[in-house]
Amino acid sequence: MWPDNRITSLFNIEHPIMLAPMAGPGGAELASSVAQGGGLASLPCAMLSVERIRKDVSIIRGNRGTPINLNFFCHMPEPADAERDAQWKSRLSEYYVEFGLDSDKPVDAVNRAPFDEKMCSLVEELGPEVVSFHFGLPDESLLQRVRNAGCKIIASATMAMEAKYLADRGCDAIIAQGAEAGGHRGMFLTDNVASQAGTMALVPQVVDAVPVPVIAAGGISDARGIAAAFALGASAVQIGTAYLLCPEANVPEMHRDALRNAKDDETALTNVFSGRPARGIINRVMREVGPISSDTPAFPTAGGALAPLKAAAEALGKSDFTSLWSGQAAGLAREMPAQQLTETLANEAQALLKRLGGKKKRKW
Repeated sequence: MWPDNRITSLFNIEHPIMLAPMAGPGGAELASSVAQGGGLASLPCAMLSVERIRKDVSIIRGNRGTPINLNFFCHMPEPADAERDAQWKSRLSEYYVEFGLDSDKPVDAVNRAPFDEKMCSLVEELGPEVVSFHFGLPDESLLQRVRNAGCKIIASATMAMEAKYLADRGCDAIIAQGAEAGGHRGMFLTDNVASQAGTMALVPQVVDAVPVPVIAAGGISDARGIAAAFALGASAVQIGTAYLLCPEANVPEMHRDALRNAKDDETALTNVFSGRPARGIINRVMREVGPISSDTPAFPTAGGALAPLKAAAEALGKSDFTSLWSGQAAGLAREMPAQQLTETLANEAQALLKRLGGKKKRKW
């Protein structure tokens, strides 16, 4: 039994463990395996076509009617800025020379689209149990259509003010994303990454600020983290990095090796890969250009100029220009199938919570 069953009841899942929707590593196979272990399957949709999402949802649901979370970005695209793009290319020019690449050659556009009419129609067609948003919320008219489709709506908050904003607009639960979390920060009411709170400080303040259940995220990779989240008032956890070493995750071997060897002080928040702050394992471009650079173009276009460098370095077996997304607790990750990992985390967390609940109070 869990100390708080609001999320398991809300999402109709066995365990209060939600797979973080990780664009790239996360797909139908990983989501399906987590669902088979009793957690919530999450599919990152910001970089997928309508056809691909429809196909992946069919795979995840299978014959079991598995509850599913479809995740979308809600960033406000900025107009093209040729001068800023040229400045970024200039900042990277020495690397283009090093690899013998033509810096004047046009680069492919980065495909990270915000939630729109097309995706909203797909949500209405597929009827996922949960729809989650990153970087805020979409237009109210789209949000109401999602609500009318019978979907539970959740979104990420990186501070209590963002959590209250989301709750006031009808979110059924809030993801409190601590600074330890890997991948992109969900921040949308601030751009001050230096003031972002860690999970332990953030979760109880979000719990106090909103009337809906809170899902803790950031640095949670084992039973101790799950138990701590419940102690802080959370009703569930969202876990990402711990699943990156599962065989079902779409993670290149180069990235897996970096995760296996990552230490607690070897990740940083950086904007050099996309233009928005995201946590990853420190590599050459983060050390030499960032980790936070004022030269990067607006999200998500920064990655375009890095793509040729990434490809050239990876051909030499180097991850110097590759985004190695990871939270701060990568060192706690275990290599096992995602279903087994979900069940193991749930069993170990329940046993730990039982032991902690049964201990007599100490006299100090």
